[in-house]
Amino acid sequence: MKQTNKVIAIVGPTASGKTSLSIELAKRLDGEIINGDAMQVYKELNIGTAKITDDEKEGIPHHLFDIKEPTESFSVAEYQSAVRSCIEDIRSRDKQPIIVGGTGLYIQSVLFDFRFTEEAGDEKIRAELEKELELEGGAERLYNRLQKIDPVSAEKIHPNNHRRLVRALEIIEVTGKTKNEHEQGAGEEPLYDHLIVGLTLDRELLYERINQRVDQMMNDGLLEEARGLWNKGVRNVQSVQAIGYKELYEHFEGLITLDEAVDLIKKNTRHYAKRQMTYFRNKVNISWFDALLNKEKIVDGILSILKGFEEAKSNK
Repeated sequence: MKQTNKVIAIVGPTASGKTSLSIELAKRLDGEIINGDAMQVYKELNIGTAKITDDEKEGIPHHLFDIKEPTESFSVAEYQSAVRSCIEDIRSRDKQPIIVGGTGLYIQSVLFDFRFTEEAGDEKIRAELEKELELEGGAERLYNRLQKIDPVSAEKIHPNNHRRLVRALEIIEVTGKTKNEHEQGAGEEPLYDHLIVGLTLDRELLYERINQRVDQMMNDGLLEEARGLWNKGVRNVQSVQAIGYKELYEHFEGLITLDEAVDLIKKNTRHYAKRQMTYFRNKVNISWFDALLNKEKIVDGILSILKGFEEAKSNK
C-alpha cells in the first residue's frame, strides 16, 4: 500500500516501542518521519531523550531532530509551524508524513486548529506601543485604551504590568481580535485528515520497561552526556529540565547521590508515562494497539484501518 492523503501520528508512553513501529510503517507506506517529542529537537541530548540513532533509522528520512542548541528555547507554537511546513514538504514529494512521539499537546497542536497568541506578533507594532508607553502618562493611556476595547483582558492585567499591557494591545492590532477571541474555539477543528495510532501495554510491564531503559541509558553513557552539558555551562534552560538531565544536575550540585538520581529518573519517567496516557486517552481519538503485538501485525492493522477509510470514502 502506498501513502495515503492522511497525516499519520504514532503516540504512546515512553518505552512503548513507537520508534521501531514507525520505521516499519514508513517502509510500507513510503513514509518520512517527523519528530513528535519536545526534547528530541535538542542537539547533544541523545541518550536521555532516547533519540533514534542513524543505524535505527534504516535509511528512512527523519525531520526536526537536532534543530536547536541546548541553550535555546522551543515553544509549541514554533513546533506547530515547523511541522506543518514539514508535512507540506513531504507531501510535495509524494511521500507519507508520519509524526512519532509522546508529547501529546505538540502533536495535537499540529493536527487541530490550535492558535497561540505568540503567533500574533508584529515587532513594528510592539515597538510603537513601547514608544508610546515611555511617554509621560503613556501607561495610563494604553491601559485606558485596553479597558475600552478589551475589558476582559484589562481586568486580568495590572496597570503596572507593562509587558502584558503592550502584548494585549499588540494582539488586537495584529489580529483585529481580543486575546480571548483569538483563542476561542481553538483546538476543536481538525486541520488535516489524520489517523492517530496509539501503543498501550500493562502498567506494571511498562514501568518495568522504563526501569530497564533507564539502567541501559546509564550504561550507554547518560551520566557523561549530562556532565558534558553541565561542564559547558548549560544551566537553567529548557533543555536540561528534561527527565534524566535535571536529576543528574541535582547530583552534580551535590544535592543527591548518583543512586538517588537514577532512582529519581525512574520514578519521574514512570509518572510522566502515566500523564502521557491520561492525556492521550482524554484529549484525542486514537486507534489503540497492544504494544506487545508483533510490529508487522500492528502495521497490518494500521493499513487495514487506512484501507477501510479509503473504501468508505469511495462508496460515498
